[in-house]
Parts: sequence; structure tokens; C-alpha cells
Amino acid sequence: MSKFKKKTGTSENIPTSALPDIIFMLLFFFMVTTVLREQEILVEQKIPQATQLQKLEKKSLISYLYVGKPKNTALYGSEPRIQANDVLITTNDIVLWVNQEKDQLSEVERDQITISMKADRDVKMGPISDVQFELREADARKLLYAAVGRVQN
Repeated sequence: MSKFKKKTGTSENIPTSALPDIIFMLLFFFMVTTVLREQEILVEQKIPQATQLQKLEKKSLISYLYVGKPKNTALYGSEPRIQANDVLITTNDIVLWVNQEKDQLSEVERDQITISMKADRDVKMGPISDVQFELREADARKLLYAAVGRVQN
């Protein structure tokens, strides 16, 4: 009676020839855009909260100092230590470290260097004021104190 036949031989193939290209483009994208940790932090970091926060514009001019109790207390003791890059330094080495950081910048940007101090909340004010004094001696006058988030009033 019916002159028309139903087509039952439909194929459900998904073209996968472009799939490897897409996967490699995604892999390449994430490899290029991912920033790996630049330094291994050797001191404890419990960053305090802040009442005012300000976002930084140019992060290439920032150098980081970490102040806190060493994670390896058997090797470094339990007194607060200062970490610059991947090494623990003393307050006497801060001027030398600042000069090395300035040398890595261009001539125009050397006066714009900013030191970001990430100090543990349990560190007393004595070591922090020693660091501040040495930074003044090194003519690194822009100093930031890192904080986690805003305190709710």
C-alpha cells in the first residue's frame, strides 16, 4: 500500500578528524597562559586581613620579601627570618638584595621599584621595623604590606 520506504540505515558517526587539533590548541593555550610559582616559600605565611585594599597596576616592578618563622625549624631555628627570592637573608643583606633587584630593571624603572612585604601575622614588630629601616637605607621607599581580604566591620 505505501509507496514510500523508511530509511533505517542512518549512520550516527561524529567527525573526529579535527579533535586532535583542538586538543593541542587548548594544551598550548594553557601552557602559555599558566604562571607557575616563581619561588618556594621557606617561611610560614598567615597573612593578616586588611581594612583597606588597593590593587596594583604594574606587577613587574614589585619584589617580594617574606617575613615569618621558618618552616624547617630544625635547620633555621624558630626566630622570624626574612626570605628574598629563594634564600633566607639577614637584615644586613637587604640593601644588597634591593640593589640586585634594581639592576634587573631598566634605567627608567629603577626608582619605581616597589617592595611587597608578606609578613606572618604572628611576627612581632621588631623584625618588621628592622626591615623597614634597611629598605630606607637602600632607597626603596615604596613599601606594601600584603593582606588577604577585607575585615568586615
